[in-house]
Amino acid sequence: MNLSGRTALLTGATGGLGRAIATALAGRGATLVLSARKREALEEMAAELPGDGHRVLPADLAELGAAERLAAEAAGTEILVANAGLPGAGKLDEFSEEEVKRALRVNLEAPMLLARALYPTMLEAGSGHLVFIASLSGKAASPRSSIYNATKFGLRGFALGLRADLNPSGVGVSLVSPGFIREAGMFADAGAKPPPGMGTARPEQVGAGVVRAIERNRVEVTVATIQQRIGAHIALISPTISDKAQSGSAGQKAAEEIAAGHSSDKR
Repeated sequence: MNLSGRTALLTGATGGLGRAIATALAGRGATLVLSARKREALEEMAAELPGDGHRVLPADLAELGAAERLAAEAAGTEILVANAGLPGAGKLDEFSEEEVKRALRVNLEAPMLLARALYPTMLEAGSGHLVFIASLSGKAASPRSSIYNATKFGLRGFALGLRADLNPSGVGVSLVSPGFIREAGMFADAGAKPPPGMGTARPEQVGAGVVRAIERNRVEVTVATIQQRIGAHIALISPTISDKAQSGSAGQKAAEEIAAGHSSDKR
């Protein structure tokens, strides 16, 4: 799919990864509909992007009905990049019932509802693309991430199933699965360090991955070091081996740092 002249709705636009994705899409000629919670930050961002015609639609996807309202306001969108997410880091009993619901709403329910509302128009046009920003946490479970893992495992299954439904309609569906990303994103925001030898990727690589997913109609683009890719692949094949590795001191330490860094982000 050629991005030039296309309209793309990007959620979670003002976060570090959102900015990298927006810059990459605008650089390929797409017109952005930017969504996040704060209008002022969105408007500043829209003014800084290359190209013209970018607009903003503030929305808090943790609120009931927000995804449906956003979809209605963004009707006619040719590309959806569902990037908004909550960290969901911590032990299950540390979350209130409402905090659990909010994480599920933002990370899983909102992408599903946005896709449901937007893809029928794409089908009529015989063209469009749905991109879901997942995570290697959708392949490999880790300590203190049961809620986040659940949303990303669910998002992965949803995207792959939806792609099977829509193929070959002309509407593409892709997953972009980052690992540890430095300088931006939930891992960087937590101030945590990756386990020894795992390495990190850059936010710009995530933006480039989204572009590649759309232009080449890729099933999945993984943005991570080879070490992380191998670990995630092993986790899919053998959860037992992954469980033993994650239970080690390095895995536990990284999980504790991430959870501590996001202790105030559940809401």
